[in-house]
Amino acid sequence: MSDPERAMLLSVHPRFANAILAGSKTVEVRRQRVAAPPGTPVLLYATAPTMAVVGMARIAAVHVATPSEVWSAHRGQTGITRREYDAYMSGATQASGLTMENPVSFEEPVTLNALRSAGSFHPPQSYRYMKGDELRQVAVAGPVVGTALREALGDLVPA
Repeated sequence: MSDPERAMLLSVHPRFANAILAGSKTVEVRRQRVAAPPGTPVLLYATAPTMAVVGMARIAAVHVATPSEVWSAHRGQTGITRREYDAYMSGATQASGLTMENPVSFEEPVTLNALRSAGSFHPPQSYRYMKGDELRQVAVAGPVVGTALREALGDLVPA
């Protein structure tokens, strides 16, 4: 069960954000252990040159194991080549495969400038969790995102 008060903000390259939102990439890989329960809402922040929150999904499952075990289990869902995976995981002893479900593209992505004008916003290098005030700031910056967050988190994000 998800923490009803938090969402994950996940930084991904625009290519991967688009693939997740299109449903062709259902597993996002990370070099460290990710401890997010199934059902956790995930805001997708597309890095440069897009620099915007472009959509949302939910975590269906998290598989934490060695990089080779995560690749073996999820290679067809990662949307990357083995060479890209190995380069990314170089030196890592642990990996996480985040299975995503229910992707939703935002018709109006929320730009980094809009996010920063609503409060102090800093996109993460990899991912971070957002709670209360931060979620409200994101909802204020983008009405479409606010609606999606309210559906996912209820009263924590005022209309």
